[in-house]
Formats: sequence, C-alpha cells, structure tokens
Amino acid sequence: MIRNLKIRSLRNLLLVCLVYTASTLSGWSQERPNFIFILTDDQQYGLMGCTGNTIVQTPNLDQLAKEGVLFTNAHITSAICTPSRASILTSQFERKHGINFNSGTSMSEEGWANTYPMVMRKNGYYTGWIGKNHVPVGKGGYASGLMEKSFDYWYAGHGHLGFYPKDRHKIFKDAKYDTQVEVIDEGVQDFLSNEQKLGGALKFIDQRPSDKPFMLSVCFNLPHGAGTGSMQMRDSDDEIYKSLYRDQNIPLPENYVARKDITTPKLPAELLHAEDRQAGYDYVDTPEGFRERYIRQMEALTGIDRLVGQLRKTLKDQKLDKNTVIVFTSDHGLFMGQFGLGGKALCYEVTTHVPMIIFDPLTKKSKRSKTSDALVQSIDIAPTMMSMAGIPIPDTYQGKDLTQLLAGNQESVRPYLYTENLWSTQFGNPRCESVQDQEWKYIRYYKNENFSALKKIATAKAMGINISSMLYKVHDPDIALYRDYAEGPLQGEPAVYEELFNLKKDPKETTNLANDTSLADKLNAMRKIWKKEITKARGTGFPKVVRYTADSEAERNVIIEPK
Repeated sequence: MIRNLKIRSLRNLLLVCLVYTASTLSGWSQERPNFIFILTDDQQYGLMGCTGNTIVQTPNLDQLAKEGVLFTNAHITSAICTPSRASILTSQFERKHGINFNSGTSMSEEGWANTYPMVMRKNGYYTGWIGKNHVPVGKGGYASGLMEKSFDYWYAGHGHLGFYPKDRHKIFKDAKYDTQVEVIDEGVQDFLSNEQKLGGALKFIDQRPSDKPFMLSVCFNLPHGAGTGSMQMRDSDDEIYKSLYRDQNIPLPENYVARKDITTPKLPAELLHAEDRQAGYDYVDTPEGFRERYIRQMEALTGIDRLVGQLRKTLKDQKLDKNTVIVFTSDHGLFMGQFGLGGKALCYEVTTHVPMIIFDPLTKKSKRSKTSDALVQSIDIAPTMMSMAGIPIPDTYQGKDLTQLLAGNQESVRPYLYTENLWSTQFGNPRCESVQDQEWKYIRYYKNENFSALKKIATAKAMGINISSMLYKVHDPDIALYRDYAEGPLQGEPAVYEELFNLKKDPKETTNLANDTSLADKLNAMRKIWKKEITKARGTGFPKVVRYTADSEAERNVIIEPK
C-alpha cells in the first residue's frame, strides 16, 4: 500500500511538472520581450542633450538615457553607411561580411539568413522594417525584392529617402505627412496598432499578432546630408523644421578650420586627397555653411526626439511599455569642419564614436539609470538582443553580449576596440584601421593610389558622360581591387603613415605621438594589438556575398542607379 502511494505521488508530481512545462512553453512567446531598434544616420555623438549638447532639444531621448543605460564609449566598426549597417545586421566586421559601396557585392541569401531580423523571425518574432535600407541583399541587390519578402511588415525605401520621402519612393505616397520623420512615425504607429491600414505598407497578415513578440527596426536617413541638405522649409513642414534654433548663437566646433585657413592638413596630402572630397560636404568650408547645416541637423534630431516620445506613449497606452526593449544608436559620426575635414570614412573619434542607449524595462531600476564607459560596438547590438530574447547567438557573430554589463555584473566586455575603413575610392579617402583601449589609440594608413574624382568629372563633362555613372558605378575588376584592400594588410602590406593618440590627455586627437621616441614601446605594443585584432576581425572563409556590379546587372538588362 505504501508502495502504491509512492507511485501515485510520483505520478502526480510528474503530471504537475508536465502541466507547468506545457504552460511555460505556450506562454514563451508572450513572455519574451519586444524590441524596437532605432538607427539614425550620420549622427555625431554630441548631438543630444544627454551627450553634452546644451542647445539641441532632445528631452525624450535624454529621458530614455536616464531610464536606461547610456554608453559613452560606443563605436561603430566602419564609418560609412553601407558597411556599418551591414555590420549591425550581421554582427560582423566589414572584413568578414565584405560589403561596401566599392566592394561590387551584395549580401547572399545565406548571409541574410543569419542577420538579427531573420534569426529572430525564425525564432517566433513578428518582424518589421521602417524607413531606410542601405544594404544590398540577394542577387540583384536592392532590386532583388528579398528584403521586402523577408519581413512581416515592410515600409521602407532602399538608399536615400531625402527629407521628403514621397518625392523618391512610391511606397510612401499615401502617407499623410511629407517630411521624413513624420512619414516614418506614421509607419511606426501603424505597425504598433492592431489595424495596420497604412497605404503602401507591405505585410503578410492584416494585423500584428497579439500572441507573438515583435522586433521592429526603425532606420532614419537623418541627420544625413541627403536629408538635411534637401530641406526646403515647405509650408507643410512642421515649425520645428522652419524656425527652431535659428535665433540661437551657434558656436563653431572645437578645432574648426575654414577651408581658406588650412595651413597644415590633418593628414599628408599624398594620403588624403582632400581636393577630391564629395561636393556634398562643401558646407564645412565656411562658418556660414557649417551653421546652416548644423541647425538643420539639430532640427532633425528634435523631430526624431518627438517621434521617440510618441512611440513611448503608444507603448504605454497599449500596455507594451513594460516588456519592450528600446535600442538607440547611429551608423557613424561626421566631420563638421574639425581640422578642415568634412565627411566620414576615417578612424577618428569624430566619425567612429556614436551615441548608444539600451533601455530594458525588465532590468531592475537599480541597475538602470546609469552611464557606462565600457568599450562597446554596434556589432554588439544583435547578440545582446538575441541573449535577451533567449535565442542562441549564431556562431558567425563577432560582437559581444552586453547583458551582463547591463545587469551590472561586468564592467567591460573587451580590452581593445577595432575599427576600419575600406572605402578608398576616387573621393580621396585612404584605407585605414585603428585599435584603442581606454587611454591609447593607434591608426595606420596605406598607400593611396586611387584615381582622382576631379579628373573623372572633367572627362565626363568633356565627353557628355553622366557624371553620377562615371563616379559611382562599380565594375567587376573593382571586386578584385576591394578584396586586395581587405586582404593586403593581413598579408604584409606595409603602413605608409601611423598615428598614436593619448585619448585621456588628448580626446580630440590633435597631437600625433607616433614619432615620439619616448613612446616607441607603446607604439610597438599597439602594432601588435592591431595585428591580433585585424586577424580576429577578418575571421576565416570567404564573405557570404554575391556579385553585384554594373556588369552583373547589365547581363540581366538592368541599369543600376546610385543608392
């Protein structure tokens, strides 16, 4: 009898365990957090109140930083749009994923399958993409249609959106507003609604399932010059974009040098061909040009800030706020005339240092409301979200999981941080790489033998050739050149110029210490660290890419337009 009682007790215990397990599994999707990833374009670190700007109005982003974790030492991996965004998607360095404007490649379907949206979708997340995409995916790149088919909700355009997206992309034609931030906000609100009736949006089902967690990526084309440069102050524009900050005294950036006043270039002329810089950055050449563009950038940030406030209100109204993680960052920074420079694609702090905020309402409040100076990177975002969602992190990912850092159980995730630039073209930029720790930064450069943009433009004008085609079309031989750019330093290609900065004493990187004989040991030590980090960044195997050039598309009777 005692034996029978024991058996019945064991059966009851097993039954309870099975019921508990089944209920846990059925509720697994609802218990997992939702994610909203917000990416701005060309946003310098100091363009928000929480990152030290005393002029710009960003109360909602400041509050998000106050309630979450603000990373004060966050960096991208490549300071230019396409490779940086591909790195965020794949959690890989450019040398590993192999995609840039000059690479002649598109991300393969295999590579795309391992991006954070696709991995999360495969693991039960309802996915959406709103705003800008600037990464070619699949055979045919932007025209493949693969990305549009890969999301449950798609309301985006490939390439630049401009300040008035309806002028460029048909998908936005039914939007109520004209301006980019407000068009994107319409998409965000539609995605979060239970109706999803926005005209133009592509979706697989009519409503967002209430029993599935969601992963929404919101990608701006602001404050990028393609957006702020096309602002027209139309009558229909919000007052933010017409008058805000125009009564303010706008100071010039520290170390600003007008073009006419440059006496000693930041980099040797044979290394950085400044005369070939893209004309879109000429506004930095004069104080007046800088101030006008900077005002527009701040106006754009205030518009984005308002969207963040409306987003958080909607989450609260729909009782989603306590289970939705919000991540905010930018794809890179931007020179605004410091040292006479304009644009990006270098490895200085101005271009690689970005704002990063992670707000997790599920973390104890005592662990939030803080800043972290840990060395983190944009490639850390994907594995961190995977970890929060309880999804195994793909072994192809090179970023770090920041969850223990967010929980206060770690103070750092890496001793050194590595960045690179492989976009070396007719526009004058040299190839370079850098490594840094909390105090020192080392940058190395390679010979720049690229043909001049000015000469290409002159020939195009003389022969009636389309200038954009002359400058931006990539052909099959460029694939081999790019691969050599990527592999050369690993195979012994020597640096032709080096820089060494003490970031604690010289955070603006004004004084190159590479030739200081008293620091020879430090220089050699940083060279060894560079070798180790570039080897790790490259990884093994050929990048998951397919051919995507003017030649490949011509074979399909398609003409590639610059994106």
